[in-house]
Amino acid sequence: MIKNWTQKNLNGDPVIWFVVIALSILSILVVYSATGTLAYKMMDGNTEHYLIKHAGLILISLVAMWVAHKIDYKYYSKLSRFALWASVPLLLITWKYGVTINEASRWITIPLVNQPFQPSDLAKLALIANLASMLSKRQQNIDDFKESFIPMLLWCGIICGLIAMTDFSSGLLLFVTCLLVMFIGRVPIRYLLMLLLVGALAGSLAVQFGQRGETVISRVQGFFNEDEIPFQAKQSYIAIATGGITGKGPGRSDQRNFLPHPYSDFIYAIIIEEYGLLGGVVVIGLYLILLYRGMRTVAKSERAFGGLLSAGLAFALVLQALVNMGVAVGLGPITGLTLPLLSMGGTSLLFNGIALGIILSVSKEEPNQPLKRKIKVNRNLSKAA
Repeated sequence: MIKNWTQKNLNGDPVIWFVVIALSILSILVVYSATGTLAYKMMDGNTEHYLIKHAGLILISLVAMWVAHKIDYKYYSKLSRFALWASVPLLLITWKYGVTINEASRWITIPLVNQPFQPSDLAKLALIANLASMLSKRQQNIDDFKESFIPMLLWCGIICGLIAMTDFSSGLLLFVTCLLVMFIGRVPIRYLLMLLLVGALAGSLAVQFGQRGETVISRVQGFFNEDEIPFQAKQSYIAIATGGITGKGPGRSDQRNFLPHPYSDFIYAIIIEEYGLLGGVVVIGLYLILLYRGMRTVAKSERAFGGLLSAGLAFALVLQALVNMGVAVGLGPITGLTLPLLSMGGTSLLFNGIALGIILSVSKEEPNQPLKRKIKVNRNLSKAA
């Protein structure tokens, strides 16, 4: 009965479903452990407060994922245009009048429900989907600078630049994702080099006039300063070093009492402390499987739009995860990026669920004629959607 129900209701790549459910269960366990001390202090001893809240958000994200995977992915091409246009004023409002949480102004408050909302999550999803749509429709004249490249250049510059004004790390990561999608979409290298120059200019302006310019500079300088390790990084290293091979066990973290934001930015350090290096390797493996399955749809999809869309969303999720984990182990400067699907969050969990649902929607596409599909695999990036 369960098998029949899952086959009927959980469509798409079963491996992606497994990875998401595994990460969701781990997220609930680790967030409960990481927020224990915070909940005891802030909620008068109610240590289950954040557990219940986070479990509810995980459930909502899974529902959003299920709904998104039921919708034919081709509809997201049109929806992305409206979302992209709506993102511009929302990002401008966030830049000028955003709500400050954890020393960052990346949120606006939704009226009536009084819930913080991060417009950059919507903008990232909209830009990747719209970029995939533009690339798929312009495959026949991809070398046309004015008709093909300029619209993509403008949208990438505007959205990534506006996000970088309040969240430089997210803006930079989205820009790299766009470069990868455009490379897969056969955009000429000379145009990509031109986009790099535009991105460098936009990044410089964001550092100069954005809200987090001084923070970006200080964090980069702190990373290269061998004489003094930033407090967050030091506590993260202690957590990782004391975790050993097998870890201290679930709920037995000591550094959660000292590490800033152990439930979001540095949750990977808590995972290694409690589950050891073995647990850390398993988490990396799950993300790499997710990337592989997302990229696999490029070959399976009969339309260029589906392949580019799935690849772009998979890149965005896994690149952010790799950056977050790299920061925790000392491979890069502190960024403030959360670990997708694992960190405690609000709108980020929701939009990650939607992104995964879209990937699953693309993975449902099954070619009717296998022989023709093999031909299209070789030429899938040279055909319009």
